[in-house]
Amino acid sequence: MNVNEIQEIIKLIDKSTIEEFTYESHGTSVSLKKTSTTKKLQDAPALPASLSPEPAEAATPAERQVVERKVEEPVKEDPSSKPAYDHEIVSPMVGTFYTAPSPEKDDFVKLGSKVDKSSVVCIVEAMKLFNEIEAEVSGEIVEILVENGELVEYGQPLFRVNTK
Repeated sequence: MNVNEIQEIIKLIDKSTIEEFTYESHGTSVSLKKTSTTKKLQDAPALPASLSPEPAEAATPAERQVVERKVEEPVKEDPSSKPAYDHEIVSPMVGTFYTAPSPEKDDFVKLGSKVDKSSVVCIVEAMKLFNEIEAEVSGEIVEILVENGELVEYGQPLFRVNTK
């Protein structure tokens, strides 16, 4: 593992909600833990937007992200307007989400695409490794939850599929 790979891991962990991370390979071990300041911000009760302080410029990106998430109001959706689904395809890792194998190529899937268990639906890049994500179910893509190039977290839903 080289310095660039370690720096990439630090950036990915900083942008995610993961608080602690350990990686071991070939006798090398890397452990990362976010500061307790971030933990305090996450445990603090959310203030109404009018009373919430603006994030300080000196705060780390993770701290600013936590503060910004606390002041957002949840979006209320009309349940009848959402397409029916019974399965979510989730990210198996932290990384960058890509909809196509390269910028010049077509997306793997679009809304309404039919998929089977071995259909590749996207790529998640982690530490310069491009991992193809398969649907693992047969059905129709009814919702795409992530934008191309967006950072995704472990377990984050990427697609919703109607398998019926």
